[in-house]
Amino acid sequence: MNIDTVVDKEYVGKCFRELADAPVSALKGVSANDAKALAKAFNVSTVRELAELDFVKWAQAITILADHEQETPAQIAKETLLDEAVEMTFPASDPISVDAGITRIEVPPEMVNAHDDHQHAAKVEQSTEEGAAKESAAAH
Repeated sequence: MNIDTVVDKEYVGKCFRELADAPVSALKGVSANDAKALAKAFNVSTVRELAELDFVKWAQAITILADHEQETPAQIAKETLLDEAVEMTFPASDPISVDAGITRIEVPPEMVNAHDDHQHAAKVEQSTEEGAAKESAAAH
């Protein structure tokens, strides 16, 4: 980075020692009024004092550490549950079908509970009647 892009024109070409001891208004974007406000609020008047201000150091440390912070187990669990809930809502989460016309793979009819699935109720009822007839024939 070219240091000349972050300082005002009158400080272009100065060495770092001079810039560190320059008033905070030497920084591009910090006006004379901003410098007065910093002096009033934090009692800083130079670039060095601003850089050494505890609040600035704390803010930098928090920002650096935030970029490397790991999620807590509770955050990971919450994210996993959310991901699984979203995954279950989309047909795209179903297995790929063999036929392009099939969008979902249904439970086979022999596994369907007729009480819950009326689409296959007739097949289940027929199978139940056949089984009952076989049982009564075997009993006689």
